[in-house]
Amino acid sequence: MALETKIYQRGNSLSLIKLVKDSLKDLYSSRFLARQLATRDIKSQYRQSLLGVFWSFAGPLSTALVWIFLNNSGAVGLDDTGVPYALFVFCGTLLWSTLKDSINMPLAATNGAKGIMSKINFPKEALILSGVYKQLFNSLFKFILMVVLLIFYQVVPSWSLLLFPLTFLILILVGVSFGLLITPIGMLYTDVAKAISMVMGFVMYLTPVVYVIPKEGFLKVFMELNPLTPLLEVNRSILLGMDIAFLNYFMALFLIMVPVFLIALAIYRVSIPVIVERFSA
Repeated sequence: MALETKIYQRGNSLSLIKLVKDSLKDLYSSRFLARQLATRDIKSQYRQSLLGVFWSFAGPLSTALVWIFLNNSGAVGLDDTGVPYALFVFCGTLLWSTLKDSINMPLAATNGAKGIMSKINFPKEALILSGVYKQLFNSLFKFILMVVLLIFYQVVPSWSLLLFPLTFLILILVGVSFGLLITPIGMLYTDVAKAISMVMGFVMYLTPVVYVIPKEGFLKVFMELNPLTPLLEVNRSILLGMDIAFLNYFMALFLIMVPVFLIALAIYRVSIPVIVERFSA
């Protein structure tokens, strides 16, 4: 059988549309590889852990407990949240941890696979899809605890709960898009990961994660303009059966973030092989 002959010529290889199409194609075709990577990482994550899945929700739970203590002790005076505060704050920290993990995931996954990428050629998009799989797996245990709290406080979500899988995926999409944009520079400079962690810790208090939006003042204006606010508010309102505010802002954000995600994916596709080659040279 005659071998196929290919002649490579310099062309418009940096066409954005072609890059996006190739990225989406590789993202789809790498589903099996992504599942294998996610399974391997999840097993290694819990293999040497005594408490196992507890660590998947330990972060948001500990933050929620601190604020529940501060609120109950009177150390801080918080406005009425419309639902039991423990439920409100755990839901907020759960969603915030998911958003933060989504932003950090592309850089962490790519850094973790740097050694493999320098030896084996495979679609780099598999790392992103694998990271999303791991996030969904870890989120499962957070939501089981959330259901227990809903039953304990006898809070019944409304029919809008059916929309939650979609709004939750949009939250992850926004986080991953930001994460993809910072990954190339984060691969070059370790300061980026540290700066993101510090900034997210500060921004949490400028977003209605552990308290409601103030009724007046600069913080009210800032929180209402903050693009992270609709992500938190819409998802939390759906989970807790509250009136959904910021829905139009949420939809506008989604429409903006879809092309941002595609562009970020194209940048990731072009930049990562070059950076990995530079490290392995």
